[in-house]
Amino acid sequence: MSHARATHLTRRGILAAGGVLGLGAVLAACGDDDAKSGGSDTKATGKASGPWTFKDDRGTTVKLDKVPANIVAFTGVAAALFDYGIPVKGVFGPTKTQDGKPDVQAGDMDITKVKVLGNVWGQFNVEQYAALAPEVLITTTFDSAGTLWYVPEESKDKIAQLAPSVAISAYDRKLDVSLARMLELAKSLGADVASAKVADAKKRFEDASARLRAAAKAKPNIKVMAGSASQDLFYVSGSNLSLDLEYFKALGVNFVEPSEKAKAVGGGWYESLSWENVDKYGADIIMMDDRSSTIQPADITEGTWKKLPAVKAGQVIARSPEPILSYDKCVALVEDLAEALEKAKKVA
Repeated sequence: MSHARATHLTRRGILAAGGVLGLGAVLAACGDDDAKSGGSDTKATGKASGPWTFKDDRGTTVKLDKVPANIVAFTGVAAALFDYGIPVKGVFGPTKTQDGKPDVQAGDMDITKVKVLGNVWGQFNVEQYAALAPEVLITTTFDSAGTLWYVPEESKDKIAQLAPSVAISAYDRKLDVSLARMLELAKSLGADVASAKVADAKKRFEDASARLRAAAKAKPNIKVMAGSASQDLFYVSGSNLSLDLEYFKALGVNFVEPSEKAKAVGGGWYESLSWENVDKYGADIIMMDDRSSTIQPADITEGTWKKLPAVKAGQVIARSPEPILSYDKCVALVEDLAEALEKAKKVA
């Protein structure tokens, strides 16, 4: 039990904005019995053939003799590719909850039809990965060094020997930029990015963004705090570095901003507060980390939390620090904040 808690808190150190911590967990096996890949409502064009080349956000160019079919990806990336009609063979990262249901980062994927190589931080079964005969590994990166998200430090060299890797950056850029990059990657893999479904999703995202801009302009005094909860600490994210918060701020949202000094312990991403000091900042709306590694608002028992004006006013919404980078999945993230701003009362 103590080991589980230590692992949880290590994962929490990564947290508040999807910040990066040193990769230091023990490599372990974790898999699903079914290695089949899932389908999707969006069809690939079937025209992607011949040599494949893609330059990723690390500046690394991957060249293959043909468009890769045996793809292994971080769960959230796999979920985005699924929305574009690109199936993967295996995934690593939060895929299923303790009760066996799909994790929030799995999106619409049928998790019974992919091989789960690791379900939590530090887990990546290299033998099962090799058995999939991977042609490319795709994940995100949350730092300027291009560290592969959820690829364990201890086994990264072995993993790298089995297939080239592609990384889409989620670091210090706005959400719309990463969305465009994921769409570009999906297109290279054969997705029909000109389909009505993709066009509709992009239009809904743009409409939601316009709505959020209008809501923020109408209520400039409403203060929004991005928070995340663990057993011992509450984390307040700054709007810099995080692709979702940087995008929302560009649309005019007024965020609580911890000082650079306060965020230094969190690698520049967030400030850590004890639950006794959770009221340090006045906030009218609180956006809470929805990842399964965190404590959700309904399960927070701290009295200091319950006394916060935004909590008492019911002005708490979910936030996805690691959004699934498809337009379809990001629409709700923008709409939910827009609606919260439209309805919000000044309480702090």
